[in-house]
Amino acid sequence: MNTMRRRITVPVLAGTGAALLLGLAAPHASAAPTPVPDHARVAAHDAAESPRTLSTLARFFARGGALAASAAAPRVEGTQAVPVYYLSRDFVAGKKGADVAELEFLASKAVASDGQQASLWTVERQGSWKVVNIASGDDEIRYARLGQRTMPGGTVFQEPQINAWYVTGHARVVPLDADAVKAVGKAGVPLSAYRARVARAYGDKLPGSAYAEKGEAGGYGTAPDEARTPMMVVSIVAGAGALVALGLSGIAVRRARSRRTD
Repeated sequence: MNTMRRRITVPVLAGTGAALLLGLAAPHASAAPTPVPDHARVAAHDAAESPRTLSTLARFFARGGALAASAAAPRVEGTQAVPVYYLSRDFVAGKKGADVAELEFLASKAVASDGQQASLWTVERQGSWKVVNIASGDDEIRYARLGQRTMPGGTVFQEPQINAWYVTGHARVVPLDADAVKAVGKAGVPLSAYRARVARAYGDKLPGSAYAEKGEAGGYGTAPDEARTPMMVVSIVAGAGALVALGLSGIAVRRARSRRTD
């Protein structure tokens, strides 16, 4: 079913792309994106669990009078953040050796005393980890787990333009939610067929295209706040895909998100 996610942005310095923020080399001809080191995942989790973040989380969970911030008692689950990958622009463009997905941020799951859940997005800049966004729900963590059950060792990624989640491995792309099923069918498709589909859908909307030159932020549009997907929000500011600061507004921003019950 379709639901709405809420999101609040917290400060972080501008970056040059998640892979570079993590100090990882850009992928060349590997079968999957470069794994995120455990120490990075732990550091990202620690940032998500900082007193400042927990205070922000309490206000986030208290939005709309759901409960008092003083009663939210937020906690962050686990000990390591989860890598979150998005459909790669280089893959869409047909760049030789490009992986289907690229790392955008690490995510941690937070839970409030009344059961509300949120996903904290973290990136690293100049040796310091920062939480850059808080989004309602736990899609990032939930689909990462589902993907590993579906295809152990595969890479879970999102095609944010249609809110679709997939897992890829063994030169195949398999859907994880209803939006992905609509795009590739229940059984999934060969990686080559998926590449052909996204090239048709987005190939003329990449940075540098006529579409982008019209001010459409890399071809992903400037939809109203209530209809932005994660890639849209990032692209509006970054253009070429860098995850950058949007500035502390203290305002929860609504965005559309397709979800499924597993």
